[in-house]
Amino acid sequence: MKLLMHTCCAPCSVYCIDSLRNEGIEPTIYWYNPNIHPYMEYKARRDCLKEYTKQIGVEAIFEENYGLDEFCKNVISDLSNRCQNYCYKVRLEQTAKYAKEHGFDTITTTLLVSPYQKHELLKEMGEKIAKDYGLTFLYRDFRVGFREGQAKARELGLYMQKYCGCVFSEEDRYQKQIEKDKL
Repeated sequence: MKLLMHTCCAPCSVYCIDSLRNEGIEPTIYWYNPNIHPYMEYKARRDCLKEYTKQIGVEAIFEENYGLDEFCKNVISDLSNRCQNYCYKVRLEQTAKYAKEHGFDTITTTLLVSPYQKHELLKEMGEKIAKDYGLTFLYRDFRVGFREGQAKARELGLYMQKYCGCVFSEEDRYQKQIEKDKL
């Protein structure tokens, strides 16, 4: 198996990489996240992942695409469904495309580690996109190791983001405070 693993950030990758390596699977990390904003957040997550992959000796591919304009154009008409209609789809699709063009036969994503993501939708979408490209989607319910991975990331001093990635998820993070401030 030649596995390309879409990776959203270093902390989410910790448990996924460890778990796969324990199974004898060596993933290649693939950074493609045009949904992460603002730019300094994008840069902080990317640079942390670059350093982490060097430290642990895992191959990593970084496809640069800070896509604020494209992101906004694609999510503005349906903000409440942005994850499934754009963020998941664009990243899994690009991962599959890169995998197919570069000799990988299997894809997966670190998004499967987060209890905050729409897990079943990710699984279904990953399987469909992989099939469309003649690939296999490696499904693992990495959520069982979320807390363990986060704890290890903190021990390693990795940059720990406070929201999923897009500016709208950052707003969601502060929603209670926003409502409180209105009063």
